[in-house]
Amino acid sequence: MSDDLVLLLKSFHIMSVIAWMAGFFYLPRLMVYHTKAEIGSETSEIFKVMERRLMKAIMNPAMIASWIFGLVVAWEYGYLTEGWFHLKLLLVFILSGFHDLLAKHVKDFAADANQHSEKYFRVINEFPTLIMIVVVLLVILKPYGFFD
Repeated sequence: MSDDLVLLLKSFHIMSVIAWMAGFFYLPRLMVYHTKAEIGSETSEIFKVMERRLMKAIMNPAMIASWIFGLVVAWEYGYLTEGWFHLKLLLVFILSGFHDLLAKHVKDFAADANQHSEKYFRVINEFPTLIMIVVVLLVILKPYGFFD
């Protein structure tokens, strides 16, 4: 694959990760406010639409694109055997599980069946930030040998 094509794919990977992370930062914050809305109220119904659209139109496609572009780039750069990349991959699997958890919460809110507090959503809102910090450090520093 040409260097220019790999750089283009790497650019698409970065853009899709940015979109995915934006959803991670915004969706739990919407849920914080949604917990305060009375079930059946116009406000609650608006939150349901916002949450569903964010998940389906932005987060799901961004996650899929992040995985596809990321794995192609990792293959092209030969990262698949690197220890730092294995840790990054584990963290991305964890983020994907967190994505699924948020999708479940979207469904719960849509069914007026949320069982979690405002505090719960405030706490989980911080989780993707912690993962992002570690992933960015791994990608930039590529600590060869440290994780091998």
